[in-house]
Amino acid sequence: MDTARKPDRAAPGALTAFARFALCGGGVGIASSFAVTALAGLIPWALANALVTVVSTLLATELHARFTFGAGGRATWRQHTQSAGSAAAGYAVTCLAMLALRLLVAEPGAVLEQAVYLSASALTGAARFAVLRLVVFAQTRSRTVGARAARPLPATVARASSPADPAALCRAA
Repeated sequence: MDTARKPDRAAPGALTAFARFALCGGGVGIASSFAVTALAGLIPWALANALVTVVSTLLATELHARFTFGAGGRATWRQHTQSAGSAAAGYAVTCLAMLALRLLVAEPGAVLEQAVYLSASALTGAARFAVLRLVVFAQTRSRTVGARAARPLPATVARASSPADPAALCRAA
């Protein structure tokens, strides 16, 4: 399950990757909310949430590997594991934010609850983007740069210089 890059695809810049991250993550998040609601009619809500969280994290990691961070192929097991860890950390932070709200405000209104939850989600989303870009998918980008640098010379360049003239070979490279 190794990530295979296509040689003609360059890794996107930070802003493009962040826009793709928000699009993929947001799309998966919206689909997940509908899935949890549908499943919660059949099984307990906590179990539905756990199942949807696992599936949505796997799906989002694949989307991030193929689209968001320009890996151009499937995510590796290492990337899935690291992504799951960052998702679990984000889940814990949002839970702690809601717990803190309940400790500080006896009966918070729906608007305050949403503001706290969405703020915590936005902060953890930005942190998760950084972790995925700088840690989880960073090796894919560095491996690609190294592979590009080690590419052999095109046949036309190699034919244009004679083996007897090493200086011509250096100039062609």
